[in-house]
Order: sequence, then structure tokens, then C-alpha cells
Amino acid sequence: MYPGLLHTHTLLRYFILLALIAVIVISLNKWLGKKPYTNFDNKLSLYLLIFTHLQLVVGLILYFVSPNVKFNEYTMKDSTLRYWSVEHIFLMLVAITLITVARIGVKKISVDTLKHKRLFIFNGVALLLILVSIYMSGRGILHKNLF
Repeated sequence: MYPGLLHTHTLLRYFILLALIAVIVISLNKWLGKKPYTNFDNKLSLYLLIFTHLQLVVGLILYFVSPNVKFNEYTMKDSTLRYWSVEHIFLMLVAITLITVARIGVKKISVDTLKHKRLFIFNGVALLLILVSIYMSGRGILHKNLF
């Protein structure tokens, strides 16, 4: 069960990164170009939200079955245990919250340029947090043990 969940979690990361980069680039372009918020923009941010929340569910299951997550007197002293038990989940929860808040906020805003601005800023910070977390893992973006 654990290897399958881990591969799913790793594979989903690529969909999220692609969708996140697409949302950021498109929203920046449309924000600066003062272009309308279209159905495509809405669907793209929705798919990003769906992938992100699916990743959250798989990640939470992994969190409880992973051999790398332990809570004992050595957790905070061991950098690997600390990363997987505390730092990774914290950074990812903040990133997921930012993506969710961006999506919810866009639905409440009526000015198109402000929608694009909100998507760009919140998702940009979320991408930064995700990249920092991936870097901290020491595994890199292109994880060699994907399959």
C-alpha cells in the first residue's frame, strides 16, 4: 500500500506543478494586460484546486503510514525525521491553504484584473513554498524513484 501511495503522491506533484505554473503565467499575463477573466481561467484554477486537494488526501494517508514520520525524542534532532514529520506537512498545508483561498476569493471578486492579481499572488507564494519544500527534501523536482 505504501509504495503505491508514494508513487501516486509523487506523480500528482507534477500535475500540480504544471497547473500551478499555468495559472501563475496566465494570470500574470492577463492581470498586466487587463484582460477578462474567462471560463478557461475559472476551469484551470478549479483543476488546480482539485489536484491539490487530491494530493492532500493522499498525503495525509501517507503521513499516517510512512516509516519516515515518527514522534519521539529524536524527531526534532534528526533532520530527516523532522522534515517528514513536521516541516513538509506544515509547508504543504500552508501552500494548499493559499491555493484554496485564491480560488474562493476569485469567486467573490467582480473586477477581472483583481481576480487575475489574486490568483497570481496567492498561487505564486504557494509555488514558492512548494519548491522550497521539495528542495528541503533533498530529492529534487525530478524524483529518480518515480516508477
